[in-house]
Order: sequence, then structure tokens, then C-alpha cells
Amino acid sequence: MFASVLDQAASSLTNIAVLVIAARVSTVHGFATFSMVYLTFTVLLGLNMAYVGQAVVLTRGDTAVTGAACRSAASFTALAATAVGALLAAGGAVTAAATGGWAGPGGAFLALGLVLPLVLVQDGLRYAFSTLRRPGLALAADSLRLVCVVPALLLQPRHTAPGQLVAVWGLSAVPALLLGLRLLWPHVRGARADLLPYVRRGHLGQRFVVEFAVGNAASQLAVLGLGLFAAPLAVGALRGATTLFGPLNVLFNSVNAFGPPLLGRLRGRRATARAAAVLGLVLCVVGLAWGLVLYALPAGVGRQLLGATWQSASALLPASGAQYAVMGLGTCALVTLRVLSPRATLSVQVVFSLLSVVLMLGGYLLSGSALGAAWGLAAGSALKAVAAWTRVARLRAQERPSAAPVPAS
Repeated sequence: MFASVLDQAASSLTNIAVLVIAARVSTVHGFATFSMVYLTFTVLLGLNMAYVGQAVVLTRGDTAVTGAACRSAASFTALAATAVGALLAAGGAVTAAATGGWAGPGGAFLALGLVLPLVLVQDGLRYAFSTLRRPGLALAADSLRLVCVVPALLLQPRHTAPGQLVAVWGLSAVPALLLGLRLLWPHVRGARADLLPYVRRGHLGQRFVVEFAVGNAASQLAVLGLGLFAAPLAVGALRGATTLFGPLNVLFNSVNAFGPPLLGRLRGRRATARAAAVLGLVLCVVGLAWGLVLYALPAGVGRQLLGATWQSASALLPASGAQYAVMGLGTCALVTLRVLSPRATLSVQVVFSLLSVVLMLGGYLLSGSALGAAWGLAAGSALKAVAAWTRVARLRAQERPSAAPVPAS
């Protein structure tokens, strides 16, 4: 568990460092473009996690079974990422040629398409090591990823083009990818990759993708659409503010990973709900405290973190702090539902994640600024938390003491 938490922390720290350094070496418009490209990668990463990662970690069996599953997962990720990367590269090349500017979004998406197989396979190996119950190996590879990407981006000159930043970020994953494959090889040697289960109807990943799409990707795609069709600078501001709350994502991801098995050990729905509520309140307080710390940062320190993007991102900190506070409550409620009634989470995710998107876009239209969009996201997260805890309360009330056994005659 400790190694898994450290691995999640290393992965989250890498994402934070990438965005912080990119903001410092880019212009405001350059960081907005980089943010749109990185957001696209985040959506693709989440889809791969849902379709491949969450399915492979459920594999049970001997060494031969788990080894074959891990080799199949890595192979499918490589093939799928290559296909999607080719489409992104082609679209980016056409856009850049049409606009006459390789330094704009076209060049950045072209670079993403070229490096996508490298970064997706490297990240996907984490789930293979989790299946093999070797989180320490994932920690080694992800730590090397962090050690390589930070100096690679720091060496870039100021006002670097977004496409160059994306290319450097992607190529810096090669050492970690090679190390991960080397560490995985002894566990999959001799195993046969079988890709057919991933394209058959009924594959578990299909259900997980639906939950991800409505729970995570919908809001991220809405932000991406906001940047493409309305206000590119709003994406940079929202992404910059979200980056500052990255440490809380480590806590939320850890709760998602280890919450269900720990809560499942408790006896009774009341005990489970009570423990989750206490944890949710703790995360809520931590979110508010972290938001206050960020709000109190001097402007000079903020500019050292996000560069020119700090001015627009700092205005969103109260809204983002409120959002992360209620997200702590909502995360614990959804984890509790997975323990008490796994089928109950999908409806909550579908309805209230889509509502969050509507509120975000409505907030932007009403205010004409990123601040309105940020408060819309906060309101959507709050409503999701309320709905999830209402469902938990209903399930908790359904618990009845079991009848006393009738003695045998």
C-alpha cells in the first residue's frame, strides 16, 4: 500500500511539474495551447486507464494467467495508441499546413500524435505491475519518469513553442518506458498476448469507459471545447488553477485505490458509511485549508509557479478551493457506494457529471469569464456529493439486524 501511494504521488507530481514548468517557459497563449493538448492527452490517458487498466487489475490466477494478461494489456495499449496517434498527427499536420503556423495548435497536436504511444504505454505499465502485485517496480519506473522530464523541460528556452514542449515531454518518457519494459519482461516471458478479449462485446473495460466518460472526460472535453470555440485563455486559467490543487488529487486517487478494500472489512452498512463520512470531512477540511494557503501566496511566489498564467489562475482559487473541498466529500461517497452497491454509482456519475458540464458552460456564458466556469464546476461537484451521500443514506437505512437463528429441534 505504501509503495502504491508513493507511486501515485510520483505520477501526480510529474503532471504538476510538467504544467508548472510549461507555464513558466511559455507565453500566456503558448501555455493555453499546451494546456489544450495536454488536456487531450489526459482524456486519452483516462480512457486507456478505464478500458485497459481497470480491467487488467481484476485478473486473478497463477503467474501464467497474470503474465499473459499483462502482456496483452501492454500490447493492446501500444497498438491502440499508435492508431490514435496517427490520427492526431495527421490532423495536426493538416491544421498547421492550412493555417501556415507550425508553432500553433497544429504543430502541438502533431507532436502529441508522434509521442502518444511512448507516454501511454509507459503509464499503462503501472496497471500491469499492480496486477502482478509489484507496485515497487511501478514506483521505480514512474520515479525515473519524473527525474527525466523535469530537467528536460527546464532546459527549454523561454517562449518555447508548444509543439516543441510536447515533443520534449513525450521523448523524456523513453528511459522510464525502457526501464518499465525491462522490469516487466521476467514476469511475461513466454506468455502469449491475446488481444481478442479487448474487442469482444461485454469486455469489462466497456462499462468502465462509460463511467469515466460521464464522470471525468465530459468536463475535460467541455473545457477543451471552451478553448477551441470560445476562449483559449480560459483553458489556461482553469488548467493553471487545477494544477495548484494537484496534491489533493494524490489523496483522492489513493482513496479510490484503497478505500473499497478497507471499507469492505468493516461490519455493517452503518459502520462503513460512518467511517467514509469521517474521511470525507477530513478531506473537505484539507481541501479548504490548501485553498487558503494558495490564496495567501504572494504574487511573486505565484508567478514563480505559473509564470504569466498566475494572474488569471489566482482569480479562480476561491472557486477551485470550494470545488476540491466538496470533491473530497463526493469521492468518499462514491467509494462507499462501490462497497455497498456497485451498480449505484453509474446513475449518479451520468446525471451529475453532465450537470456539472452544463453548469460550467452556463457559468461562463453568464459571467463571460473563466471565473463563472470555475464556480459552475464547484456547484456541479457539490450537487454530485449531495446526491451520492443521499444514496448512501438510503442504503444505510435499509440495513436491518438479521433474525436470530432458530435452534434445530
